[in-house]
Amino acid sequence: MHSSLKRRSLYVCVLLSFATLAMADMPTAAPASLGMSAERLKRIRPVIQKEIDNRQMPGAIVMIARKGAVVFSDDIGVKHDAIFRAYSMTKPMASVLAMMMVEEGQLQLADPVSKFLPALAKQTVLSNAMDGSTATVPAVRGITVHDLLRHTSGLTYPEFTRSSAMKQAYIDAGLFSVENGPKWITLSPEEQVAAFAKAPLQWQPGSTWEYSLSTDLLGRVLEAVGKKPLGVMLEERLIKPLGMKDTSFIVPASKVHRIAEPLAIDPLTQKPFPPMLDLTKAQGNDSGGAGLATTADDYLRFCQMLLNGGTLDGKRYLSRTTLALMTSDHLGPKVATPLQPGELLMGVQGYTFGLGFMVRQGQGMASVPGSEGDYAWAGAGGTFFWIDPKEQVIGLLMAQTPGPQRQYYRRMVKQLVYQAIE
Repeated sequence: MHSSLKRRSLYVCVLLSFATLAMADMPTAAPASLGMSAERLKRIRPVIQKEIDNRQMPGAIVMIARKGAVVFSDDIGVKHDAIFRAYSMTKPMASVLAMMMVEEGQLQLADPVSKFLPALAKQTVLSNAMDGSTATVPAVRGITVHDLLRHTSGLTYPEFTRSSAMKQAYIDAGLFSVENGPKWITLSPEEQVAAFAKAPLQWQPGSTWEYSLSTDLLGRVLEAVGKKPLGVMLEERLIKPLGMKDTSFIVPASKVHRIAEPLAIDPLTQKPFPPMLDLTKAQGNDSGGAGLATTADDYLRFCQMLLNGGTLDGKRYLSRTTLALMTSDHLGPKVATPLQPGELLMGVQGYTFGLGFMVRQGQGMASVPGSEGDYAWAGAGGTFFWIDPKEQVIGLLMAQTPGPQRQYYRRMVKQLVYQAIE
């Protein structure tokens, strides 16, 4: 398969084949017509092909849109209709749904979560989580919807927390298992809320940015407000209207053969990768933080709606002013960032966090190209997107590379796209 891919004309890869154009369901244009170098875009394929040949990754899809049209799409070692585990690229979609409901007056950012989930009315906080202390103190205030969207809730991920006491607390609450890993996705919505109520917080609400299960809890809030499962609301409000034909929490049997898989062995550790999310069956709950499956074409349509200021194909999903709010700095000088959003995602500084995305603060600091105000997020399985309103660029990398090398691939693709801008 690799040899046939290598023989494919680079010219065709850059200008896109008719079949790819038909699947993308978006306008397309020659790169030069929208200020990008076709010659420089040719650098993308051999760089990724080298990674494939060296058994560092199984394959990838790279798509680039500029000024509303696809200018580059290449499928390297994987079919274009492959279905990927979005993991945390579910979060921006859940966050957009939340802001649609805010616009409708169904909830406010300042609302306490306990307004919708009374079990979370009285929470405690580990008094010195990073020193391993199990002592707790009362939370100085409740978690708000705002906290969930910007990851200042005091929650964490039991798989990733640096606090042994916090990890044990999540184990005791039934959110995590040393043997089986994440249990939070296997619980029913009601069981999950009860488990969150039982566990202490790692930080006082509003005090610290800690990437966390906040968006999963946000999903439970939206279900309480909307009186429907999160998956149903996403389908009705975003997935179906946007024409995202292959995006869902469960991949139907007729599409299972299209699910992209990682390499069997982690090239860095030479050990098998841990099992990835099983997309063929329902989990205990619809995970707003990690549950969706999607394709490159589908997610590009979601990104284009965002770049358009909240509209696509004549339908408005969010106001321009709401999008501006979501892509602003919501951490400021008072929120501690022991690990900055950009350090987590790409191993670089220079990014703050908005409502569902990390946001670039300026030209400097970050050791990757970009523009002030560009925003992005990614998934633990290897997917990555960013949107640059100044350059009118969307970059999308779809791959299943769940190991730590995914940071390297995010930086790699970002620099390969920007070097091609005329």
